Amino acid sequence: MGHSNNVTKFVLLGLTQDPEGQKAFLLICIVMMLGNLLSVMTVIVSPSLDSPMYLFLTYLSLMDVVFSTAYSPIIIDKKTISFPACMGQHFIEHLFGGAEVFMTMAYVCYVAICKALHYLTIMTQRVCILLLVVAWVGGLHSVVQLLFVYNLPFCGPNVIDHFICDMYPLLELACTDIYFIGLTIVANGGAICTVIFILLLISYGIILSSLKTHSQKGRCKALSTCSSHLTVVVLFFVPSIFLYVRPVSNFPIDKSMTAVFTVITPMLNPLIYSLRNSEMKNAVEKIWNRKLTTGRLRICFH
Repeated sequence: MGHSNNVTKFVLLGLTQDPEGQKAFLLICIVMMLGNLLSVMTVIVSPSLDSPMYLFLTYLSLMDVVFSTAYSPIIIDKKTISFPACMGQHFIEHLFGGAEVFMTMAYVCYVAICKALHYLTIMTQRVCILLLVVAWVGGLHSVVQLLFVYNLPFCGPNVIDHFICDMYPLLELACTDIYFIGLTIVANGGAICTVIFILLLISYGIILSSLKTHSQKGRCKALSTCSSHLTVVVLFFVPSIFLYVRPVSNFPIDKSMTAVFTVITPMLNPLIYSLRNSEMKNAVEKIWNRKLTTGRLRICFH
């Protein structure tokens, strides 16, 4: 059984040994955290942002923060991680990553239905909550993956050339035949990513084909929004598909690919989904102005 084997801890080598690379990634992690927390705080304190769309964006930002907190310290340097902590990290990565895949799908469908085609009545609060529940249930595929890895025998090397306890690096250390488990991962994570990516591309196709009826200005604005959303979708899904739709194998590029959808995409999410949104920008400005005004008043009274 997994928990009764010789290996009680793993050594993660981190993303890079280059000090400059480590500093750059630490900066990206900080920007990602601050950007997502700013999005969450803005929606919470702004009464004007109470539509279902902002409920999605808040959840997306919160998930990005938890998703990245699970392993961002390890990106920076070589770390030793206990077997239970490694399993916990693996579970969080796939639970939140899976939920984010479904959340992105739900959000894009929301935009396709409501923003482009103006069926605002369809997206009630209840429908939104239902979509969020579906997203979390979708993320629970991680339980299957965790059970597979937890029960594997690890009896030899414990050094993982990665910055997270991900599936394939762990499987390569197992001292048993992993062919069947490899197939289930492709059928599980890989298939989910591929199907949802195709559905997302179809959703964007629907949005773009509906633009024929819009004015020139409306078309330009929608194209600008769609292209930035598509950039984030491609950055999240293409590395995920590359990593999980293949037999068990590890390539040097895997670490960079993982970093793209675990750190770079969460950093871009608030910039693209939230801060390019005019209502969101106005809300941030109002909060900022309020802070400055109260700060000045305090100085005056003192």
